[in-house]
Amino acid sequence: MMGSPQRYRDPGLDCETTRLTAPSPGGPTVLRIALGTQLRRLREARGITREVAGEAIRASDAKISRVELGRVGFKTRDVADLLTLYGVTDEQERDAFLTLVRRANEPGWWRRYGDVLSSWFETYLGLEQASSVIRTYEIQFVPGLLQTEAYARAVMQLCQLHNSAEEIERRIELRMARQGFLSQPEAPDYWAIVDEAVLRRSLGGRAALQAQIRHLIDMAELPNITLQILPFSVGGHPAAGGSFTVLRFAEPDLPDIVYLEQLSSAVYLDKRRETDNYLLVMDRLCVAAKSPAETTNLLKQIITEI
Repeated sequence: MMGSPQRYRDPGLDCETTRLTAPSPGGPTVLRIALGTQLRRLREARGITREVAGEAIRASDAKISRVELGRVGFKTRDVADLLTLYGVTDEQERDAFLTLVRRANEPGWWRRYGDVLSSWFETYLGLEQASSVIRTYEIQFVPGLLQTEAYARAVMQLCQLHNSAEEIERRIELRMARQGFLSQPEAPDYWAIVDEAVLRRSLGGRAALQAQIRHLIDMAELPNITLQILPFSVGGHPAAGGSFTVLRFAEPDLPDIVYLEQLSSAVYLDKRRETDNYLLVMDRLCVAAKSPAETTNLLKQIITEI
């Protein structure tokens, strides 16, 4: 096992990768990615092409690519055959791999909400639950992890145009359950930058918005949560593309992932040349935004002005 996630406060933290020996239990999504990475390293160390590996498990090279990226579930038989092809014959080592396969195939707790959960967002939940650092910038709504139930209901009623009242309530239940991991012993560091427009926009009524802002003040007191408001007085800023989230993981083999949510889908960026630009923008937003203490004062002021 790897140690506990290191607390993140330095926007310039280096993210060069090193060899992963055993992934920590961060959830099925990250386990699949970490296991796929180890299988890729074994294949490359033996000089075996993806085409040859695909033939060994009666599949295509494209399937091997998806397996190595952690984008599909693992079949125990396939992994066992790949280990044989890669020369992994030690029974203890093979058992360790196959144990990880079983863990990686276990469904996440959110599967019970499968009736209202999109596949693209299910992927995000797996990454979010396994992250050590979450940094987000929001321009329209309070971040989902910091929403009250009443505010979340107002958001759902506004955005879920084709869902029934029952489906909306299920989505709210999922959102509230999702928030629980922020207060767990090994919760990730959560750093949210929220545009002032979010707090000035009437949503759910005066009482609901005031309660939401008071909730933000309370959440900002948690040791793993940093909240900053980007005020109107800043003027222009580099986040021209809108809201985005950056996820970082304790496992050094896993790259930062930028999550961009759209109306009915999402984009996941993990190439260094792509994510570095978002990290730079996030750093600049942190500098431009109100400090955490100033943010609390501004929130208290906004409550009186609503």
